[in-house]
Amino acid sequence: MCLAIPMQVLRMEGQFAHCAGRNGEARVDTMLTGPLVPGQWVLGFLGTAREVVSEIEARKINGALDALESVMAGDPSGLDRHFADLVGREPQLPDFLRGTSNHG
Repeated sequence: MCLAIPMQVLRMEGQFAHCAGRNGEARVDTMLTGPLVPGQWVLGFLGTAREVVSEIEARKINGALDALESVMAGDPSGLDRHFADLVGREPQLPDFLRGTSNHG
C-alpha cells in the first residue's frame, strides 16, 4: 500500500528537505512544494514532498494511519480510539451536496 506520510521539516539542503515522520527521518525532494522552513509539515510520498499541510492536518492523518495499523494488527477497537469524534454520530453530507433539489 502506498500512502503519503506526514513529515516535519528539520532543515533544508538545497532542493531537498531533511524531514522526520512516523517511519523515521528521510530526505525528500521539494520540487513540487518549493522551499520549506523548519517546522513545516508536508505529505511525503516516494521521496517527494507532495503537499504542505498544517500541523492539525498532519495529526489527523497520523491518527488515521494509527487506526489503520491497529485494524491490520487485529485490533478493531483502534477505529473507536482514533476516530472518537465520529463514534455515535450520524454521517453528514458535505455542504456542496446539501443543496436543494429542483426535481419535479
